[in-house]
Amino acid sequence: MTDTALAGAPSAPAAGPVVVGVFEPGSPDWHAARATGIGGSEIAAVLGLSPYESRFSLWHRKKGLIGPVEETEQMYWGKVDEPGICNRFAELHPELHVSPAPTYAAADRPWQIANPDRLVGGTELLEAKTSRDAEGWGEQGTDQIPVHYRCQCLWYLDVTGARRCWVAVRIAGCEYREYVVDYNPVEAELLREAGARFMHDLAHDVRPDIDGHSATYQTVRTLPEGLDDVDVEIDPLLRFRFHDAQDAFWEAEDELTACKGELLDAIGTGRRAVVGRERVATRTVRDGRTYQLLPARTRRTAR
Repeated sequence: MTDTALAGAPSAPAAGPVVVGVFEPGSPDWHAARATGIGGSEIAAVLGLSPYESRFSLWHRKKGLIGPVEETEQMYWGKVDEPGICNRFAELHPELHVSPAPTYAAADRPWQIANPDRLVGGTELLEAKTSRDAEGWGEQGTDQIPVHYRCQCLWYLDVTGARRCWVAVRIAGCEYREYVVDYNPVEAELLREAGARFMHDLAHDVRPDIDGHSATYQTVRTLPEGLDDVDVEIDPLLRFRFHDAQDAFWEAEDELTACKGELLDAIGTGRRAVVGRERVATRTVRDGRTYQLLPARTRRTAR
């Protein structure tokens, strides 16, 4: 990608989009179609908002330095459940025509890829999701969905020119909800600019900084091959930072253990710890005894 293309990134989406093909999600052809661009599930990683992928890991994946993301159980069941969730949406909206969607690319930005789950009528999209709990999902009928899914919806809308993306989600295996994300040109432009910068850095071998994302650490672990039995001198500042982080971790671990003990003591034989309507943690039991305490939060959030 050229610097000129980067400078032109904020321009509005062109007429189109271009149909790249029809691929089975997760298939070799599907991966190949996305290899030289950024898909909707990847733009959140570009922005540092994905719980599954970091900018660092995505950059190395696009470079071919690490393999494709390995399919997890959550990803597998999300793929398996997609048709059923889409069918439920269609049943509840007989007035809307729901049909399969191909893979698209923006007309003037072939690196901007969209793989919507379904088309709804001629101007809307549908995304099907599964979630183990309601964390991050707001009031039904609103656009209050996890931020990485919002990025995905806006990315798809920007590519296709559609004006609305429905999000149908099955929570905890049995609760069905619907949300709507309408096209927002300001947010779409921010995503487009971030995507263009990422593609520019990819083309010019500008490696992202190492951050605290678990996907970044797993990538760093994967990159070197073999073992040389040698000592490598490092910056003393990195040593101090590492030792300080170790100390802080051990202190935080002790505090977390104490908090979990007090939470379990406060719960007693109850199942959940709550503050008002906010769930804090859930107690699970096996053979009549506490098995574990599951926090409601899976990522650090602003207070």
